Amino acid sequence: MTPPETDLIGTTANGDMAPAVLSCPRLTILTQRREFQRAARGKRVAMAGFVLQTLHRPKGEAIGIRIGYTCSKKVGNAVARNRAKRRLREIARAVLPQLGAQGYDYVLIGRRDATASLPFAQLLADLEKALNILHGPRK
Repeated sequence: MTPPETDLIGTTANGDMAPAVLSCPRLTILTQRREFQRAARGKRVAMAGFVLQTLHRPKGEAIGIRIGYTCSKKVGNAVARNRAKRRLREIARAVLPQLGAQGYDYVLIGRRDATASLPFAQLLADLEKALNILHGPRK
């Protein structure tokens, strides 16, 4: 099976709209240690399943939302840390495009015995609540 062909505007060959995934703003991943350290100097909100750190980038830097994920060895062995980070990636993918602010860096830090074991719906609600605390409720 081949995917439908699209033109550069975002419609398929027969005129239908391209999948919604293409219209969603893309999250850029933080990869360098200095980016995580810079975000650690910003605001933070501790929730039951994770800690959210955020920092507003200077105006000269590229716009968009950047996100980083980290779990220390306190979370558990490699399997537990990877599971926790997978869950953090999914809640960020679901919530940040709608509630995240452009020009901000976010870092999600996994918590021991919580990130991997809490219900997924609670993690989603906690991230929404944390973003409302940081940026105020969206209207």
